[in-house]
Amino acid sequence: INVFKDEGNTRVIIFSALVGALITLTQASGGVQGFVDFIQKRKLVTTRRRASGFAFIVGCSVFIESSISCLVTGTIFHPIFEKFKISREKLAYFCDATASPVCVLLPLNAWGAYIISLLDKEGLPNSFSVFFQTIPLNFYAILTVILSGFIAFSFKDFGTMKKAEIRSLELGKTIRDGAVPVVSEEITNTKAKKGIPHRALNMVIPILTMAVMMPISLVITGNGDLTAGSGSTSVLWSVSLAIVVASIMYMWQRLMDLNETVNHILKGIGGLIPLAILMTFAFAIGDTCRALGTGPYVASVANSLLSEQFLAPVIFVTSMLISFSTGTSWGTFAIMMPIAVPTALLMGVNLPLTIAAVLSGSVFGDHCSPISDTTIVSSMASASDHVDHVWTQIPYALTAAVGALILFTIFGFILY
Repeated sequence: INVFKDEGNTRVIIFSALVGALITLTQASGGVQGFVDFIQKRKLVTTRRRASGFAFIVGCSVFIESSISCLVTGTIFHPIFEKFKISREKLAYFCDATASPVCVLLPLNAWGAYIISLLDKEGLPNSFSVFFQTIPLNFYAILTVILSGFIAFSFKDFGTMKKAEIRSLELGKTIRDGAVPVVSEEITNTKAKKGIPHRALNMVIPILTMAVMMPISLVITGNGDLTAGSGSTSVLWSVSLAIVVASIMYMWQRLMDLNETVNHILKGIGGLIPLAILMTFAFAIGDTCRALGTGPYVASVANSLLSEQFLAPVIFVTSMLISFSTGTSWGTFAIMMPIAVPTALLMGVNLPLTIAAVLSGSVFGDHCSPISDTTIVSSMASASDHVDHVWTQIPYALTAAVGALILFTIFGFILY
C-alpha cells in the first residue's frame, strides 16, 4: 500500500499498463505490419546488423526521458527484430543501454535539471558549468553507450547474450523455451483485423504523438520550464494521448468500431497486469532498502576508506552498490551528492571528477538493477523475460563498470 502513496510510483505503474493498450491497438489496426512492410519495400533494414544499428540510433535520439526512450525503441523495433530473428534480450539491452546512460549525459532534460538542482543545494556558485564539466568524465555512461553501439554494429556478443543470439539465429526462437515475457504473447502477437489495409502511419503517428507530447508535458508540469517538469506525469500524459489519437484515427478510418477499440484497450491493459505486479514489488523492495538506511550505511562505510587519489573510484563503487540495491539513480544522487561534494572540496580533489563518479555509479544501478523501473520498462517494451534481460545485460554492464573504475582510478591520480 505504501508504494501507491508515492504519486510517481503510481503513475509509472499506470502508464506501464497503458502501454499494453497502445501496443494492442497499433497491432490490431495493421499499423505494425504496415510499418514492417514499409521498411521492407524501402529496403531500409535488410540485415540483422542494420536492424540493431537503427535500434541503437533511435534509442540514443530519444533522450528527453529514459522511459519514453525505452518505449519508443521497443515498440518500433520489436516486430523488426522478430522478423530478423534477433533475440528479445538484445532489444531489451538496446532499450536500456540507450536510455539512462544517454539522458544523464545531457543537461537539457529532467535528468540535467535534477542534478543541477542537487548541486545548487551544495552551494556551488555555477552548478550548470560544473555539471557540463562532468560530461566527458562520466565514464560509465560513455562506455555503456560506446559498448552498446559496438555491439549493435559489429554483432560481437559475449557472455549470456551470445547464447541468446545463437539460440535465436539457429533455432529461430527470439525468446527461450519456458521464458515468461513481461508482456504476454497474446498482446505481442495480436493480429491485424482481416480485410483492412496495413498502413505504417497507423503506428508512426501514435508513436510520434507520444514522443512529441513528452517535452510539451514537461513544459506544462514544469510551469514553463522543461527541465523542471515531472517525468512520470509527462510520460503518463504522453501515452494516454497516444492512445486517444490512435483510437480516433482507427475509428475514423473504419478499421474498428468503438466496441472493438475498447476491447483492444482492455485486452492490452490486462496483458500488462503481471508487469504492474512486478513493478509494485520492485518499488516496495526499493522503499524497504531506503527505510533501512541501506544507502547512508554503505556510504558511511566507504567514507572510512577514502584517500585523495582514490576518492573518485571509491565514490563510484559506493554509488554502484547503493543504486543497484535500491533500483534508483535519482535516489542515489540525493544520497551521495551531500557526501561527495563537501568531501571533494575539503580534500582538494577535482570536483567534476568526483561528481561524475556519483553520476556514473548511480546510472549503473538504474541501467541494470532488476528492481529499476527503466530495466523493467525495457523488458516490457521488448516483450522479454525480465530475468533473462537482467542476466544477459549484466556482463555488458560489468564490462563498462570495470572500464569506468580503471579510468576513475587513473584520472584520480592525473587530476589530483
